[in-house]
Amino acid sequence: MLVVSLFYSCGDKNEQRYVSASSGNINSVVVVADNVLWENQVGDVIRNVLAASVEGLSKDEPQFSMSQMPPAVFTGFAKKNRTVLKIEKGKEATTKIATDAYARPQTMVVISGQTNAEIIDQINANAEKIIDAFKKTEITERQRRTSKSLFNDSKLRGDLGVSLKFPTAYRIAKAEDDFFWIRRDIETGNVDLMVYQIPLSSIRKGDSAVVDVVRVRDSVGKIHIEGAAENTYMATESAFTPFINDAIVDNKPSYETRGIWDLKNAYMSGPFINYAIEDKVNNRYIIVEGYVFAPSIAKRDYIFELESIIKSIAIQ
Repeated sequence: MLVVSLFYSCGDKNEQRYVSASSGNINSVVVVADNVLWENQVGDVIRNVLAASVEGLSKDEPQFSMSQMPPAVFTGFAKKNRTVLKIEKGKEATTKIATDAYARPQTMVVISGQTNAEIIDQINANAEKIIDAFKKTEITERQRRTSKSLFNDSKLRGDLGVSLKFPTAYRIAKAEDDFFWIRRDIETGNVDLMVYQIPLSSIRKGDSAVVDVVRVRDSVGKIHIEGAAENTYMATESAFTPFINDAIVDNKPSYETRGIWDLKNAYMSGPFINYAIEDKVNNRYIIVEGYVFAPSIAKRDYIFELESIIKSIAIQ
């Protein structure tokens, strides 16, 4: 059983309940559980769910980083963490998702059960909902941080009819033929976005969708994303099968594709996340893709940043 609970003020209807701002690194979850539970099978199941590898990265990286503390330590500043998973043994088997219980914004998942087996059953039965709740919170937080210094996207709106919220650390490197290449330099490489449109007929429904998404991105990469050396260009790494899922972006049916890109005839590669957003009103797909080139360092948070930017899109 899963229950969504919203914590709010009680008593006098004019009374307001104030909570302080939450804290914590992006994609970090605090697990509140007895040490014995954390070190046995309950902890193993939590790790299997929350630390599962992110799809589409060349090396395994956990979806969430975790730190554990026993309930006695979960006081004061510790309660201000933005994402919390709390385990309560000896109570009715249930899973509750609480919002802004001790800080704002905050998502706290409370899982209870009389026995270890009941707790494990609750975790497994509600794993997808738990991950979705934490991820939505982190996307919103990442977007909030981005909004502090936004790039002027007026050219993107004027040429493609698309609004996208990305920070001023990025720059528009190319804007031609309704194709935008948006780039950010980092110490070890770059974090980039591509935005363009294709006819609605370019991507077929069903099993053919991933084939069409790869075909489109490879043709666009060959034209627009060239390497420094002659006859080098971006394409999809054929040794890794991309992951494709249905998604909703800007309240529109979309395909989310994750995989590995490489630079043909050169030695460069990295992860990408591609959204094909169905825009029936304008008889087109808007394609927004983010990709990372950052050799020898973790890439999860860069891909997550790109995902949060893409999900800020508004199609006019």
